[in-house]
Amino acid sequence: MSSKLFGKDLKQYEDLDIDELLEKLTPEELEELNNDIDPDNSLLPPSQRCKDQTTKAPTGPFKRQQLLDFLEKKAKEEKDWEQNKPYVKETRGKVYVPKEEPKKIDPNDEIETEFDDILRSATEEELVDLAAVLGFHSLLNQVQYTASMEDRKVEGGFSGMAKAQLLKKVEDEPPNDTDVDEALQQIKSNDPKLKELNLNNIKNISIERLCEFAQALKTNTNLEHFHMANTAASDKVGRELAEAMKENKTLKTLNIESNFISGPVIVEIIEAINQPQTLLEFRVENQKPQVLGCKVEMEVAKLIESNDTLIKLGMTLEFANARIRISEKIEKNLDKYRLERVGDKEKK
Repeated sequence: MSSKLFGKDLKQYEDLDIDELLEKLTPEELEELNNDIDPDNSLLPPSQRCKDQTTKAPTGPFKRQQLLDFLEKKAKEEKDWEQNKPYVKETRGKVYVPKEEPKKIDPNDEIETEFDDILRSATEEELVDLAAVLGFHSLLNQVQYTASMEDRKVEGGFSGMAKAQLLKKVEDEPPNDTDVDEALQQIKSNDPKLKELNLNNIKNISIERLCEFAQALKTNTNLEHFHMANTAASDKVGRELAEAMKENKTLKTLNIESNFISGPVIVEIIEAINQPQTLLEFRVENQKPQVLGCKVEMEVAKLIESNDTLIKLGMTLEFANARIRISEKIEKNLDKYRLERVGDKEKK
């Protein structure tokens, strides 16, 4: 098939000599043909996409400073453009009109209603009950509201509605009086009397001393509950605990809440717990930073799913997938312990 362009057969032009056609063109036609180039064609170099069309011959060499001086002089001598339209002050748009202030109501003005006589003759107890029925909780304190719901009287009626109830003073918890040096010596010497050690809220323990406690857990075979919450423990202490938990098979509770242990170190501790699989309770809540991230939470969920002994885990999880998987595994471990306990009772 012969090719066509705009419906015309191009076969008759196949034998034409292009050089012969170019020789027949005039200089003007050659220049026009030479300028017929697509300026947006990125395959052509810039010099060919936009050729120099200046026909004027150069008058001399280029002098940059002379050109700048000429432009500056011309700018100074040239007059400013005259405005086509003289300035006339005009107001456009809507004119602002301030809103009228609402009329003030004098609180001293009395407005008579049909309920005035009823309210005047009501007792204080009846007014308290009415306020409770209408839901005016802000007019009643907690004692008055509870009394009205329970249908009992309150001494003083409305006399106490603007008075705050006296707060019940709760005594502060006594400071932790654990002797740190003595406890460290006991845990190092594997004292059989030391079953539980509580170092919570002791702020003046150094990181090195906390690391010594963690290292002592490697060889201790009597301690069952170890609490180290809010002691400013860092990742260094967490890694020492991870190394200790690989070898410790007697510890049942490990509490390291409210410290500065990061997510990857928490993963290392759980990996170490999974080796002996003897720990029953692990609490690692309220660390800084609190956000563990998706990767850490998924690694924790995967590790907990391979642990068959852990029945309590104190940890805040942001993603529902990890939270549900861990919850299901903890429930399975609890069911296993329950069945073992029921079986032991039946044997007895």
